[in-house]
Amino acid sequence: MTALARAHGPAVLTAVYRARPEDFVVEELPGFEPSGSGEHLLLDIEKRGMNTAFAAKRIAEWAGVKEMAVGYAGLKDRHAVTRQRFSVHLPGRDAPDLDALQDGSLRVLAATRHSRKLPRGALAGNRFELTLRDVRGDRASIDARIAAVAARGVPNYFGEQRFGRGGGNVEQARAMFGGRRVRREERSLLLSAARSELFNRVLGERVSRDCWDAPLDGEVWMLDGRRSIFGPEPWSADLADRLARFDIHPTGPLWGRGALRSEGECRALEEAVLADADALSLRRGLEAAGLEQERRALRLRPADMAADWAADDVLVLRFSLPPGTYATCVLEALGDVDEPGRAGA
Repeated sequence: MTALARAHGPAVLTAVYRARPEDFVVEELPGFEPSGSGEHLLLDIEKRGMNTAFAAKRIAEWAGVKEMAVGYAGLKDRHAVTRQRFSVHLPGRDAPDLDALQDGSLRVLAATRHSRKLPRGALAGNRFELTLRDVRGDRASIDARIAAVAARGVPNYFGEQRFGRGGGNVEQARAMFGGRRVRREERSLLLSAARSELFNRVLGERVSRDCWDAPLDGEVWMLDGRRSIFGPEPWSADLADRLARFDIHPTGPLWGRGALRSEGECRALEEAVLADADALSLRRGLEAAGLEQERRALRLRPADMAADWAADDVLVLRFSLPPGTYATCVLEALGDVDEPGRAGA
């Protein structure tokens, strides 16, 4: 995984997070209200130290159904306390006893019927509460950086989860493009990692040039909270106002077949960053796999950001993010934050 250029200036703190599951709390923001009737049971679950796939398997065993009958909107980390929604297909019969599903690591917060299986991506975002411990740094500088992040946002990098331990998913993608056979379920993961690596390289260059949240000639824009894009079009007072209001964001390429939509200075930068032999190899692999050119916003603005000092060296951050974005981007903008045992790695 390419080292990420940091916006907002040098690190203002060092800290650890995920020292315990309660230090990383994430709650899904639902994308719809349950219908109240139907063949599917919606379960709002709180789980501790358990990833989404394991929870889905456990729900399937409890309900006496195949795992494919269980749906969920997004994947959540294991080393955390997470609240998310699952659906389980139970046509024509009542749900088993909920108490049989619960224990110290899994708790049912709500259960109601719905007409459809919960599809991937059916969430409005995620709300985070992150506790940083062993915080070192000048408190005034830290508070000022948090205010800057809330006001300006952060670069919308793909987080390290996308790349696997030590960035191994990208290396495996290179091997796959070179002819190594992989399982079908691995293929999508590796394609996403390769695509994300190229996007992060372009975004990193724009962060280095301090134009990750500013327009270049030939920019392609994305509407906030949506995947709709438009442009390029001439820079105008209207675009400037919309950019300042976070109504639109500059974008970078998610590589695939076809021509880049960007033009002029923006396109020249993207082509230059992705012109070396390794990038060309990843580009060709993605094109051969049949992916099409897409775009992703370069800028991410945390909503409802707040911070509290629980102790002299303990900082609690609270904010919400849209789907498909990473809380680690917020931490990266503050400084060097690692999990216990990984500091300096």
